[in-house]
Amino acid sequence: MLNVAMGERYLRMTRLKEPALLGIEIAKLSLRRGLPVVISGAAGEAALVQAAEAIDASDLTRLRERSGSEPMVVLSAQRALALGRGAKGAGAVVLRPRGEFDAAVFHSLVDPLASSASPLVLLSRFEVADTRTCDIAALKLTKLAGLLPAALAARLERAPDDLLGWATERGLPLIGAANVLAYEDQASITLRPVGSARVPLGAAEDVQVVAFRPSTGSSEHLAIIIGQPNADQPVLTRLHSECFTGDVLGSLRCDCGDQLRGALGVMAAAGGGVLLYLAQEGRGIGLVNKLRAYALQDRGLDTIDANGALGFEPDERFYRPAAEMLRQLGFTKIRLMTNNPQKLAALALYGIAIVERLPLAFPSNTHNEDYLRTKAVRSGHYLDATTGPWLPAQKRLSP
Repeated sequence: MLNVAMGERYLRMTRLKEPALLGIEIAKLSLRRGLPVVISGAAGEAALVQAAEAIDASDLTRLRERSGSEPMVVLSAQRALALGRGAKGAGAVVLRPRGEFDAAVFHSLVDPLASSASPLVLLSRFEVADTRTCDIAALKLTKLAGLLPAALAARLERAPDDLLGWATERGLPLIGAANVLAYEDQASITLRPVGSARVPLGAAEDVQVVAFRPSTGSSEHLAIIIGQPNADQPVLTRLHSECFTGDVLGSLRCDCGDQLRGALGVMAAAGGGVLLYLAQEGRGIGLVNKLRAYALQDRGLDTIDANGALGFEPDERFYRPAAEMLRQLGFTKIRLMTNNPQKLAALALYGIAIVERLPLAFPSNTHNEDYLRTKAVRSGHYLDATTGPWLPAQKRLSP
């Protein structure tokens, strides 16, 4: 079992300083605005990086002029596989253009919705280049920014001795590759409760909502506490990723709204529980990318292949924030309502003891049946739910 105390000591020793965390927030915002950032890697390497989805002709010219090199495209292994290039397990695939190209070519390479051009035709115009630490960090930064996981990286082959001065003079954020790769873990341990209120709900009137915010200032996670759960006993718990389309709009493409309201009802009937409402829309890829995945599903892909075509893992969620929130609320032993084995493994990794797993399933409909089948058959979600006093009869899915 993971030595949690040892892990905590290590994290305290390696904790990013506040300026490093905030610097990454600034870099995320810059990428979202279509602006470049500088990422420094190991052994003096550095690159001028911009999000591939936001690039235009003038950006390409500036990247070339400022860096003195031809921009290369950094793709995730998943996107490269979807294009027929790369292998499973590779963190990033870097492609060097054979000559100069306009922005439309890059857009077609990184976005399956941008063009119907053949992958073979596109890839024939590029060659594989070596991958460096700053390339992997660039890919991670685009994900953190909620963008397509693809970047243009123009390497500074002759990085100036005063890289910070060079970047500052040009108004460019400078961040370290190691800091980007450690960001999610480090931001999680800065989560603190910043506000709470009594919020009566239709499913339960005795409800307290507590908001947790990381010191980076990024999105809050919510703890919805039903009743007065006893911390001395395993608390009934549900981890629920926010889903605007399902939770708010009542979308029929998923079962998120049913799971949210159903879990709250179960907790109310049981006399108490904790539902963590986590800011990780679309299994961690963000709302915009989820809509893109939906568009690909309308073309015939399932949810896993749609994520892969966009360059994402089947599930990009990170569960350390949930473990930190539970610990701060005083709950370290839980009865977890889930059909997802990944949640069990992730919480156990961070020192939360799961004494029981409870299924949570609802009838499918004509719009989400394939989605639910994909979760079961390809993602390994449990199908052992049985009808109970609080669980509606489930339409069984055949593999």
